[in-house]
Amino acid sequence: MRFRRALTGLSTLVVAAVLTACSAGQTADVRLAAGTPSPSTSETSTPSETSTPKPSVAPGVPCTITAKACVSLSEKQAWLLDDGKIVYGPVKIMPGKKGSTTPVGTWHVLYKEKMHLSREFDNAPMPNSVFFYNGVAFHQGSLSKYSNGCVHLSAGASLKFFSSLDKGDEVQVVR
Repeated sequence: MRFRRALTGLSTLVVAAVLTACSAGQTADVRLAAGTPSPSTSETSTPSETSTPKPSVAPGVPCTITAKACVSLSEKQAWLLDDGKIVYGPVKIMPGKKGSTTPVGTWHVLYKEKMHLSREFDNAPMPNSVFFYNGVAFHQGSLSKYSNGCVHLSAGASLKFFSSLDKGDEVQVVR
């Protein structure tokens, strides 16, 4: 019984190590037992050989060419891109306020709702909502007051973002 538990524990560790290596997107040196020899330096690859090159920055925006929507929080601007080329923007945005900031990172469009009513804020209307993070969306809203984390756009810009972005499209939010 102890042997079976030990074997199960070991196999769990091996699976975890392999999954960690795979999720890192790089090759990993996974050792199953102490004393396993290291590969010689001629067998190891340099990081440039194993890492995927980072996508280049799209001209005129602070996001990479893979983004379909780009948001600059510091500039309070947003753009729509196609194959790294600006197809719309820059447009003025109003991001989240202190304590309810718009999340920085690379996200993907989760879903869209033509007229979302925010349960969190007394059924406040959020026309042309394009959700890219849990509870955070591009939508029509005030361009003079900070949001509660969403990206406010003008009526025209929110309609353009709503009609242009599809589920799965990449959204990048930078400082």
